[in-house]
Amino acid sequence: MPVVLIEKHDPHVTIVTLNRPERRNALTIQLLMELTAAIEAAGADVNQRVLILRGAGLAFSTGLDLKATSPVHATAEMVAKTLVALSQTRLITIAAVHGAAVAGGAGIMSACDFVVAAERTKIGYPEVRRGLVAGLVMTFLRRQVGERNMRELLFGSELIDAERAREIGLVNQVVAQGDLMTKAQKFADSVLQGAPDALAQTKRLIEELWSSSVKEDVDLALKYHLQARESDEAQEGFAAFNEKRKPKWASHL
Repeated sequence: MPVVLIEKHDPHVTIVTLNRPERRNALTIQLLMELTAAIEAAGADVNQRVLILRGAGLAFSTGLDLKATSPVHATAEMVAKTLVALSQTRLITIAAVHGAAVAGGAGIMSACDFVVAAERTKIGYPEVRRGLVAGLVMTFLRRQVGERNMRELLFGSELIDAERAREIGLVNQVVAQGDLMTKAQKFADSVLQGAPDALAQTKRLIEELWSSSVKEDVDLALKYHLQARESDEAQEGFAAFNEKRKPKWASHL
């Protein structure tokens, strides 16, 4: 079964579905590679202007599959590549999020231009509880939620609900579960009223107005993420997660 599904909803809109429902769309190298390929293929099609990203089953995505055995560097670098592909495609990207968008899943959501979330969706970045640094998402968080809210999300690492995410700017709109795709399509319809080149240039200018690019930020973040991923804390964090217990952090005092 393919882990990413692609369908053309109309001549200008591509719908991409993360399709590992049995693992709540946990991210693997294969899924990330197929997602990146889908983004690039849609962007190369001159008729495509909007990409809607959603998840199959009970959740959008719960982040990296911590039970996968892929090499650490390869996985992290593939996450980085996917985030850059999402943020820098000329397409207007819409995340339709439900159930949960956590860690890397919340990162993918954050890299999209517009986010509509179903009520009661849980969103958050619990990486420090696994001994990790949520570096790859920080460039999007600082653009969207401001530093105080970013510190709250990353340091406290609590999951927040969709309404709180909307209040701080992480989500654009919150709707009933049954209205999720209808609202995403409605925004896509609004986007399609705009001139294609004007939209692409507007998206490009938004990026260029920042002092550093997403790519530069992600490259720096990757260094911090990999340092943490190879640490003793990460080993303990992963073990605790898989063994369903609290981690035993070593004291640095």
